[in-house]
Amino acid sequence: MMPMVPRAIIRRASSRYIAGATLDEAIATVRVLNDDGAMATLDVLGEYVTQLSQAETSVHEYNHALESIERNNLDANVSVKLSSLGLLIDSEYCFQRMRDLCQQAKERNNFIRIDMEDSEVTEVTLDIHRKLLEEFENVGVAIQSYMRRTQNDVSALIQQGANVRVCKGIYVEPRSVAWKDDGAVNRNFARAVRRLLERGCYVGIATHDESLVWETERIIEELNLDKSKYEFQMLLGVEEDLRRVILAAGHRLRVYVPFGSHWYEYSTRRLRENPKLAGYIIKGMLNGSK
Repeated sequence: MMPMVPRAIIRRASSRYIAGATLDEAIATVRVLNDDGAMATLDVLGEYVTQLSQAETSVHEYNHALESIERNNLDANVSVKLSSLGLLIDSEYCFQRMRDLCQQAKERNNFIRIDMEDSEVTEVTLDIHRKLLEEFENVGVAIQSYMRRTQNDVSALIQQGANVRVCKGIYVEPRSVAWKDDGAVNRNFARAVRRLLERGCYVGIATHDESLVWETERIIEELNLDKSKYEFQMLLGVEEDLRRVILAAGHRLRVYVPFGSHWYEYSTRRLRENPKLAGYIIKGMLNGSK
């Protein structure tokens, strides 16, 4: 039903998930998060670009974000979707732009996370990450526990000594490449986290699932890990009570902060993931029509 919902209503309902349209708004959000004890990662919205000029704009915006993080002395890094840098147009061009960003981040003593997208680009995303690791230490990647290939990817990332975000995954995938059972996805998540932590990889534990928070806390306790060896990660505006619980327990936690003018696609994807929120929107539409 998302195409039937007025954009103004979607924007109002999804505003809690997006810091705003401008970098200044995102920086203000990060400052509040830092004051609350959380770290942040900035994401410039605008994936799946169709022209390299759009990719250049994304690079420019990320450079501004890195500069602003440093200037404001914030505890934050950046997350990048490679499709926003022209991956689907020219993978070598995308690699070179990521290389430029990694160099900028290195000069500012900062870090870049490569987000994972749908299964069609999993291999090339991991390949670009691997090549960047040959030159830079300040770059990491994300993997998705609903993918059937995840444990093989974990093995390779362990060999690379990678910094890895583990999340469930949100893209619609065929059963041939992705687990469809929630229990299987959760067990695959916990197994990936355990294997990476056991082998000394830094792990971003990206989940809003309280059962997975419990399971990963159990793994952390069993491995007797120092809190500097991992962090929890959550989306802006999601499970804020659980965020506070995790922080109160003394864990490091980073909040994913998207911003930018390309808010509509991000918003509709989040609404599809959250039927309860979509229900609130429909109720608002009905009330507004009275």
